[in-house]
Amino acid sequence: MKIYIIWLIGVVLWNFGFPNASPIADVVVAIILSFFSMGLKKWLKF
Repeated sequence: MKIYIIWLIGVVLWNFGFPNASPIADVVVAIILSFFSMGLKKWLKF
């Protein structure tokens, strides 16, 4: 659950930080954040 919260915070920060980003940029950033959260999960062993 902690990893999901970190991912969610990243998505929210992206959306509020770059409100004029194109939809494809939103999808790309969500995918990148997803890979980051998977790596974080393995690194922290949650």
